[in-house]
Amino acid sequence: MIIRYSKDALKFLAKLDKKSVNRIREAVAGLTLVPPVGDIKLLQGYNDDRKRLRVGSWRIIYKYGVDNNIDILFIIDIGNRGDIYK
Repeated sequence: MIIRYSKDALKFLAKLDKKSVNRIREAVAGLTLVPPVGDIKLLQGYNDDRKRLRVGSWRIIYKYGVDNNIDILFIIDIGNRGDIYK
C-alpha cells in the first residue's frame, strides 16, 4: 500500500516537532494494516468514505483508493481537534 499526503497535511507536519511527527507517522502506518489499527470513525456528510483517525488531540482525515490495481491511502488533512472539521 502506498501512502500519499496532501499539501495541507505535509504543511501541518512541517510545523510539528520530531517526536509528534513520528507519533503521527506510526499511527498512519497502522492504517495500512488489515484491519486498520486506531480510533477510527467514518465522517458524515461525505460521499467518498472519508474517515478520521484520532491521535491524541490531532485528527487525521483520510480515505482509501485504488490506482492501477495498487491500494493507496490518501491522507487528506491533519490538524488539531477543534480546527480540522471547519
